[in-house]
Amino acid sequence: MAAHSIGSATVSFGLVSVPVQLFAAGESKAAISFNWLHKKDGSRLKQQYVCSKDGEKVERADMIKGYEFQKGQYVTFTPDELKALEERATGAIDITEFLPAEQVDRIYLDRTYFLGPDKGGERSYKLLAEALKKTNRVAIGQYAARGKQYLIMVRPLEGGLAMEQLRYADEIRKISEVPIPKSEVKKPELDLAIKIIEQGSTEEFQPAKYKDNVRDRMMEQIERKVEGKQITEEPEEAPKAKVLDLMQALKQSLESAPAEEKPAKRRKVAGKR
Repeated sequence: MAAHSIGSATVSFGLVSVPVQLFAAGESKAAISFNWLHKKDGSRLKQQYVCSKDGEKVERADMIKGYEFQKGQYVTFTPDELKALEERATGAIDITEFLPAEQVDRIYLDRTYFLGPDKGGERSYKLLAEALKKTNRVAIGQYAARGKQYLIMVRPLEGGLAMEQLRYADEIRKISEVPIPKSEVKKPELDLAIKIIEQGSTEEFQPAKYKDNVRDRMMEQIERKVEGKQITEEPEEAPKAKVLDLMQALKQSLESAPAEEKPAKRRKVAGKR
């Protein structure tokens, strides 16, 4: 099935303009949603808004949006004022700099879009994709859409271009905020941990070999329910013996690895000491 464009824009670098179309890079299928129903007759329930002060039900026509600038104090805005606050969508992806690809940490990545050439932009599109690939650089810029201004990165991808929506610096927390007590790493434990990593190492990410088993199980049980059958509980796994000693846990991990996951070459490297 051919991809459907979700919008159009123009990538600008220097005096060069590249008209592009945006395509969603993927879709999430992880969430299975359930609706609230009236237990008595099975009818779907409607959401209502109730005033926290007097308990009265409030209709949408009587609602107005407000911003809480102090605890319990709000400044209100009309729909026209809210519209005036939004960033005007220009359709321009303005490139401001080019960085080595490895300089953008993965923690900044938020969402991915594919970019395809729009009418008349085939040559400049291919030129930008090839130039980024040859220089091993990515383009950083900003893009206004849906009332917001986004930080973005454009990178080459299999002969085309992908646009990564990035988080701004003030949206990223620091790992230094996480309490991590000081602890000694002992060499014998480190050596065994490295062996475990070497045994389970592969050279290529193959996402197709993974699937969402939980979602598949839920959908299977939902189908049983639709057919009038009872939902069957999954048998609980026997509790695993708790290994308190780290060294013992590492040794058991090595011993329990399936034989086919231990290539001869890797076993030889792992056994060097």
